[in-house]
Parts: sequence; structure tokens; C-alpha cells
Amino acid sequence: MVLQRILRAVIMGPPGSGKGTMSARISKTFGLKHIASGDILRANIEAQTELGLLMKSSIDQGQLVPDDVMSRLMLRDLRAMDHSSWLIDGFPRTVSQAEALDDAFTVDTVINLNVPFQTIKQRLSSRWTHLSSGRVYNVDFNPPKVPGLDDATGEPLVQREDDTPETVTRRLKAYQNQTEPVLEYYRSKGILEIFSGTETNQIWPHVEAFLRRKVSLVQQKAA
Repeated sequence: MVLQRILRAVIMGPPGSGKGTMSARISKTFGLKHIASGDILRANIEAQTELGLLMKSSIDQGQLVPDDVMSRLMLRDLRAMDHSSWLIDGFPRTVSQAEALDDAFTVDTVINLNVPFQTIKQRLSSRWTHLSSGRVYNVDFNPPKVPGLDDATGEPLVQREDDTPETVTRRLKAYQNQTEPVLEYYRSKGILEIFSGTETNQIWPHVEAFLRRKVSLVQQKAA
């Protein structure tokens, strides 16, 4: 589907809710450019920019990146694609960030993935990784052939710090505390759409149907 008019959307949901997978499907189906805040963060951290070092310190402590830093990074990239349709993943996470985005652009819709925290905790805490290859296993539905060992090399698997139950719980609590006001902010503006479920395949048909209706309305307004 090729959009006849610019459509700008935000996708929200806690870590592990499937935002990345959902964003990829939306981008492929509707032609929106997927802008992931995590990619921008990693690029700055790898480049060891001043902002990147500040962000790494926050992330290592399980904290969210400061509002002003995040907003400056994201708006810089968004302004570079001024005449494009896009889908933002991972931003805004605070009302201050949402206001900064609104000052620069008009957001047409906000998609919120409402996945139970218990489902996410179980999903993330079951992940084990082979560091040198990046292969990821899940002990519930994609376990290694030999428990604790990589299938290809036989080397030990590790649980990333981000995936330990304690870190997952802390990240989910931080997300909830910071972003609940953002959901209220967008709800008050009448552009928040909530999609509930436990799996991406369960939620996707509803998101797709909603966006097809939204695209149709946007194109009618442009006509």
C-alpha cells in the first residue's frame, strides 16, 4: 500500500511487548519509515559521542535516558525526513518528550500494545544468548538441544543482564511509571488506540484493520 498523504504514527508498549516485530509489519504493509529510538541510542553509544556516554550510564543503571537528550536526538532525525510518513518506536516515553514532538510535528495516531507484564516477564526471563554469535534461545518455545549450551558450538549460553527477572521487573516498573502519563496525554488528544493480547500474531490483524481504516480516512481528507 502506497500512502497518498503523509501519515505519522507512534507505537508504544513495554519492553518485550513485540514493538519491533509489530513495527516491521506496519512498515512493510503501509510503507511507513520505522524509526526506532533504540537504533539511534546504539549508534551514539557505539560512536562514543558525549550524548552516547551519558545515555550508556543511564541504561547501565536501568534508568531511562534524560528527556532533553532523547528529544534532541529523535527530532534531529525526524527533521531529516520532513516529507516522509513514519512510525516511531520507543519515543516519546514522557509527557515532556511528547510535548516536544507535538511542537515539531502533528502525530496522527498512537498505537499502544497492551501486553500483560507477567507475560513479558516470563518471555524475557526465559531468554538465553550465545554472545559471540548473537543466537537467542527461549527455554519455553525455542530451547537449545542441550540445556545451557549453544547448538552450533557447544559453548555456554548466558542470560543478558537485561533479561534477568530482577532487571526485567525494574524496567517494566520504570516504563509504567514514566509512560502512563504519556498514554493519558494522547488519550486526552483523542488519538490513542489500545490493542490488547499476549502474542503479536494475535494483535496484528486488529492493528492492520485499524490502520487500513486510518489510511483511508487520511486519504479522503487529502482528496
